[in-house]
Amino acid sequence: LDHFRHPKNMVIRIGTRGSKLALTQSELIKKEIERVHSNVQVELVRLKTTGDKILDSPLAKIGGKGLFVKEIEEALLNERVDLAVHSMKDVPAELPEGLILATFPAREDPRDAFVSVKYGNLEQLPQGARVGTGSLRRAAQLLHIRPDLKLVPLRGNVDTRLRKLEGGEFQAIILAAAGMRRLGFEERISQLLSTEQILPAIGQGALGLEVRHDDEQTIGLIDFLNDEETQVTVKAERAFLKELEGGCQVPMAAFSRLDSERLDLEGMVAELDGSNVIRDRITGERDEAEDMGVRLARRLLASGADEILERIYGEA
Repeated sequence: LDHFRHPKNMVIRIGTRGSKLALTQSELIKKEIERVHSNVQVELVRLKTTGDKILDSPLAKIGGKGLFVKEIEEALLNERVDLAVHSMKDVPAELPEGLILATFPAREDPRDAFVSVKYGNLEQLPQGARVGTGSLRRAAQLLHIRPDLKLVPLRGNVDTRLRKLEGGEFQAIILAAAGMRRLGFEERISQLLSTEQILPAIGQGALGLEVRHDDEQTIGLIDFLNDEETQVTVKAERAFLKELEGGCQVPMAAFSRLDSERLDLEGMVAELDGSNVIRDRITGERDEAEDMGVRLARRLLASGADEILERIYGEA
């Protein structure tokens, strides 16, 4: 690892959003880097992204993926920061020229969490209950299981969402389990939804560390954080996303598991109202991750996902 001499005292700047979750995740990486490299000091640089500024519109309406990363990527390219810590589910399939995702720390729980003050699980919700979610993917899959539910758009950080739930605006809300756990809200989760019930967002629960592709020093410093299983599974999921040219306007999901050398990938595309969910899975070798993502996407397209995408993008 030490093929270049680290200067005595080095400063690494992490570009981060100002939300509590983003700061917690960046803080986590900062601690690890400083623990392993005693000569490195890590500074957090807070940046406001478009997604943080526009809080009154559903994400799908304002352009979907990339809203939480664009300004941070610009700061990386301008060398104002050296490293970005992203929630992988926010990162578009295509990265800007000159940037790479160098490292994938071990993935947190990828599942969605059902959170309610009164009800222990999804099955217990009364007919026509109001459920808050900002995600078309969650909404479509929930409606597929429970067409009677009334789904209400919900934006804002985890604290805001929990407050709205407690204020009685919703009977339940759906959040990523990973964010709840990282923020210390694990005991608030009423039920972890199985991947059979709700397939997670692409990269959900995983962090990706983005750097300039020629910044060998930073790449070398963060290499120890990489978790191979996370890297392989996220690669498969993102290849699926890229092949479908997916944004936030379409309910789509993918989730991959690695069992020694065998890689399992499941993917889904759905109608917005959940009336039609096209879902399939394939298995292969771990070194076929990207190829599997592409193959699964093409299989779904051939099974009718192409019509769903054309219809949704046609109306967008």
